[in-house]
Amino acid sequence: MGFALSLLVITLSSFMLHTVASSSTHDTGDSPCKFRNTAFKSGEFLSYNLYYNWKFVWVKAGTASMSIVQSRYKGKDAYRASLVTRGSDRVDNVFVLRDTLLCYNSLDLEPLYFRKGAREGKRYTVDEVFYTYGNGKCNVQQHMLHNDGTNSWAKHSYDDCVYDMLSIFLRARSFNPANWKAGYVVNFPIVDGDDRKPAQLRFEGKTTVKGDNDVKYDCLRLSYLELQDGKYKRIVDFYVTDDANHVPVRLDLFLRFGSAKAFLVGMKGLRN
Repeated sequence: MGFALSLLVITLSSFMLHTVASSSTHDTGDSPCKFRNTAFKSGEFLSYNLYYNWKFVWVKAGTASMSIVQSRYKGKDAYRASLVTRGSDRVDNVFVLRDTLLCYNSLDLEPLYFRKGAREGKRYTVDEVFYTYGNGKCNVQQHMLHNDGTNSWAKHSYDDCVYDMLSIFLRARSFNPANWKAGYVVNFPIVDGDDRKPAQLRFEGKTTVKGDNDVKYDCLRLSYLELQDGKYKRIVDFYVTDDANHVPVRLDLFLRFGSAKAFLVGMKGLRN
C-alpha cells in the first residue's frame, strides 16, 4: 500500500512534461529546471481515504495526507512538501504501513532534496536524492538505506531534468492540458534512492468523479505506465480536477498483490 500511495504523487505529476516542452509562458530564466508555479500556495492541505480489495471485498485500509508550506533550505526560501500514509488498525493486523515522503523545491520549483522513509510490513527502507545545478546540468546524489541496514550511494549528471515523485507533483500542478486529446502520451524520467526509471502518462479524456466528501468533480482521467521487461505496464488510473488547482480526487491502483483505491476526503488552503 505504501508503494501504491506513492503513485498518487508520481501519477498526478507526470503529465506536466508536456507543458515543459511546449509552453514558453512558464519559462523562468536560464535554469532548464525552473518552472513558474500557478497552482498552489503555502498552507495547502489534502487528505484521502485508502481502500484495498481484500478477498473481493473493499475495506478501508488507511489514510493519506499531503501538505505544502513555504520554508527554508540551506539558507534560501523553498517549498517544503510532505506526504504521510497510515494504515488503519484493521489493516495493521495484516500489513503495517508507515510511509513519510518529504521534499524541498526552490520557489521556481527546482528539486533540491527528497526523502522517503517507508515501513511496509517488516521492511524499512530510506530513499534520498540531493540535487545541484550548474553549467546547464542537473546533478543528483542518490542514497539508499536498504532493509538489511546497508547503504548505497551514487552520483549522476544529466543534460535533462529529473524529478522525484514529490518534486514532479509540485511542478505538475501548473500544467495546461487544454490541447490534449485522448490517447496523448508523455514520456518522462523519475529518480529515487538508487535508480532512474522511464515512465509514461496517457491522457484518457474527461469524466465526473465523486470524492469521499460526497462532492462531484469534473476531472481529467489519466493512466500511469512503467517500463517492465521491455513493455509499458499500466500501474494506475487517476482523476484530477479539471481546473487551475489540479487536485487528485480518485486513484485506481493495479498492484502486484491486488488492487486499491484512494478517494479525496478534504482540501483546504487552495490557491485558485
